[in-house]
Amino acid sequence: MTRKELITQIFTKKSFLCVGLDTDIKKIPQHLLHEDDPLFAFNKAIIDATAPYCVAYKPNLAFYEAFGIKGMISFEHTIKYLKKYYPSHFIIADAKRGDIGNTSMMYARTFFEEYNVDSLTVAPYMGEDSVTPFLEYDGKWIILLALTSNKGSHDFQMMEDAQGERLFEKVLRTSQQWGNADNMMYVVGATQGKMFEDIRRVAPDHFLLVPGVGAQGGSLQEVCRYGMNKDCGLLVNSSRGIIYASQTEDFAEAAANAARKLQKEMEIELSKL
Repeated sequence: MTRKELITQIFTKKSFLCVGLDTDIKKIPQHLLHEDDPLFAFNKAIIDATAPYCVAYKPNLAFYEAFGIKGMISFEHTIKYLKKYYPSHFIIADAKRGDIGNTSMMYARTFFEEYNVDSLTVAPYMGEDSVTPFLEYDGKWIILLALTSNKGSHDFQMMEDAQGERLFEKVLRTSQQWGNADNMMYVVGATQGKMFEDIRRVAPDHFLLVPGVGAQGGSLQEVCRYGMNKDCGLLVNSSRGIIYASQTEDFAEAAANAARKLQKEMEIELSKL
């Protein structure tokens, strides 16, 4: 999916919502455990319910890899279902890959050729040669970790060099020599609040994938105030707040209601542009 296509989807649907498919078999409704593929059965119902209100889906690989081959089959079924029935939705494989060049090349082949997703989260801390293999695929995106929403993010990401530049700023500045706003995004946690101003000073045009709204306490309005640009420039992810809105048989309806509520808030923010 191109940048232009993504922006068109955002303004057509009046939404920049990404639904995170962090599907935990211990949290899905009990009646689904009788299905041949419970994880996919849950995902399918969530996707069908929330598709009108979002522009992207983000399966978190850890929740599938934990179940070995069966889990990866569930992941594959989910991707194929999205591509067949919801081809205009942006698919993010949240795998946080990144290694020496040859290994990164194989990771890129896995997700961009075998699974054919639109984008992949990538850890940038091994440097340029660990990232550039992912950028060799036309129409595909990488999403680099920049400033994350977890408590420990300040352990390293906020460290300053002798010139006062913080590590996350160095990641933003240096990585723009490798890719551009048409094939590279950044992960910035919603809990970082006003720090989005600092992000936008270094990367004014890039899309930001923003986890942490909802269950983690991030404010959508604050993210938009400091992080939105003329093209919107945001994909705001909500996982638990949507997919686990209910754990009973009405789970899909509850997920739809939660997604609709966020979409309506996003429509208001987009109207301000």
